[in-house]
Amino acid sequence: MNDAKKSPNGELTSANNTGAPDAGRTLLVGVLGGILSAAGYVVYQRLPDEQREKLHRQVRGMLESRINELRSNFNL
Repeated sequence: MNDAKKSPNGELTSANNTGAPDAGRTLLVGVLGGILSAAGYVVYQRLPDEQREKLHRQVRGMLESRINELRSNFNL
């Protein structure tokens, strides 16, 4: 039997094409993201308390400005 199927745009596609390269790329990106986040956590844990507080203030300020921007865009 023929394993080819017609796609919605009329092209023949193979039924064996399951998107494996995309799954491999997705897995690779996930693993790299996990490694980077773990490294960031280790670096963060080693920061002195003053630098952690400074980082918290910067993140809060950035989030507040982004929230205010979104509120102004949606007139909330």
